[in-house]
Amino acid sequence: MHYSNRGCPWLLGAVVKTKQTTTPAIIQIAFPFLTALLFGQVTTPSQAATLLYRTSTSKLSGPCSSLTYPFKELHFPQFIGGASWFVASCRRNADWFSRSHALQRLKRTVCEGEAILPQPKAVGHRTMYSPRKLLVAVLGYCPWRRCYKRHMAAAVRISVREALAKTDGSTAVVKLQGWVRSVRAQKEVLFLHINDGSSMENLQIVAEPDLKNSSVSFGSSVEVQGMLVKSLHKKQNVELKAEGIRIIGPCDSVDFPFKLKERHSPEYVRQFPHLRCRTPTFSSLLRIRSEATAAIQEFFKVFVCDLTIFVKVRISKFLVQQSVNVPYKGTRLQAEAANKSPAAGEESSFFGVPAFLTVSGQLHLEVMSGAFSRVFTFGPTFRAENSQSRRHLAEFYMVEAEISFTESLEDIMQVMESLFKTTTATLLARCPDDINFFSKYVSPGQKEVLDKLLKNTFIVMSYTEAINILKKAKCPFQYKPEWGCDLQTEHEKYLVKHCGEVPVFVINYPLELKPFYARDNEDGPQQTAAAVDLLVPGIGELFGGSLREERPQLLQQRLDRLGLKDTYQWYLDLRQFGSVPHGGFGMGFERYLQCILGVENIKDVIPFPRFSHSCLL
Repeated sequence: MHYSNRGCPWLLGAVVKTKQTTTPAIIQIAFPFLTALLFGQVTTPSQAATLLYRTSTSKLSGPCSSLTYPFKELHFPQFIGGASWFVASCRRNADWFSRSHALQRLKRTVCEGEAILPQPKAVGHRTMYSPRKLLVAVLGYCPWRRCYKRHMAAAVRISVREALAKTDGSTAVVKLQGWVRSVRAQKEVLFLHINDGSSMENLQIVAEPDLKNSSVSFGSSVEVQGMLVKSLHKKQNVELKAEGIRIIGPCDSVDFPFKLKERHSPEYVRQFPHLRCRTPTFSSLLRIRSEATAAIQEFFKVFVCDLTIFVKVRISKFLVQQSVNVPYKGTRLQAEAANKSPAAGEESSFFGVPAFLTVSGQLHLEVMSGAFSRVFTFGPTFRAENSQSRRHLAEFYMVEAEISFTESLEDIMQVMESLFKTTTATLLARCPDDINFFSKYVSPGQKEVLDKLLKNTFIVMSYTEAINILKKAKCPFQYKPEWGCDLQTEHEKYLVKHCGEVPVFVINYPLELKPFYARDNEDGPQQTAAAVDLLVPGIGELFGGSLREERPQLLQQRLDRLGLKDTYQWYLDLRQFGSVPHGGFGMGFERYLQCILGVENIKDVIPFPRFSHSCLL
């Protein structure tokens, strides 16, 4: 019943294709099809095509002989009478609510023998059509506002976001697919709220009460077809008046772990990684995450400061190493065939050499920076740290960039600050509803924090200055700040607070705290490295970067001291053949989302959090 008014064009096309244009032949084809059409058995083109084919190719003498009908006592004259009354009734009243009423009367007429059949000639407003005239009426005139013209073309599929963007109604029939967020059935009208993930807001569906299916419940997936009309409510421009509702996937709202009108805690939602994307908070987070990914890609496509193009490099996260005591290694990769013992003399390792998942693609980016002056990569990285804190994951995403022909940390810091501010401003412009949702329900006041981050220039201080500030602090620290010791999270957060909750660049760390590739400043007994960290409110370290040691003699000395010369001979080769001064940085993508959204736990900003002793999906 839901899409039955689309049957007219199907039938017309089938009659033309069969080239059976005589009245008996048309009636033979049309009668079974119209029967199923009017009683709601034909809802898709494929069903119509199958039914018409079986009817038109049968060699039976009677029009009813080839099919089994739900009402076996239905005869041709009775069908003609009921259908004639149906067409005439709908022509008298063009309001869309009359369709259901007319169809109910038709069913009572042809199935229950109700004495309302019109006479062979016109009696008052009732007209008894001849078979040929009835076919012409049904084929050439759809009773609901001449809708055969708009149904000749398939219904246009739109998203909730596209529908909400419209300012008024339309005569075009549209199709919308999504999930039910709420159901409210009244005596004369049925209200549904549908969302397909494209928008923070739901689209209101208005339907007749008899369209409500028992399977329509919170969480069920549906397909709705109808027309967009101007809404009477101030909070929305349009709503969808449904002509048909099809249940695609039912949902048992009792067993479904998330309940309507309940706000679940992040700890509870985290137990269902396979379902939590259906909650409003997490679906909003994923939309922001998607837009942030696109904004970062766009930033690097054309760097806003000097229009220099960055080249994206997709880097495999394997780092082949031969030494066990390597300061730059991640998780040991066990890549072996299951239930297979190596043959005699065969290597048990998949790659033939020890291989690890690395926490960075930076060394590979340095390879590419020998041919491209600016390169970046954006993808998953891994760490084997046995930590279950709110700041760490075993798998996370990193944005990394490498810039050639630079000898200044200021160049690196300029790109870092521009990346942060440009991406954040883009999100505020593209996801205002989702950002406001987090600012209202997850982290109140976060919108004002973002405005402050964008308006202020980031502060720069040296590592030595940072240590002096920490030593003068009156608040007690769990870890005592001393020169030569790495900054802890409590230190980083205090420095940001000390600077008025404005992001802080800390530069020139002790050389021994940084990896072997960090450039030596050669600045006397303290011996610092040209390295930088960006500290942000609520998080601490967000970016980390440095100039790279391009001088082969100094680099070789450091590798010899660490016993890594053989392992990194390829890295030394980069300095022998056309090397240039260069530097780069990395940004933890999940930490960035934590920073701009005010989310406390990093596990709540990634689709499938994996960390020590936990890999649910």
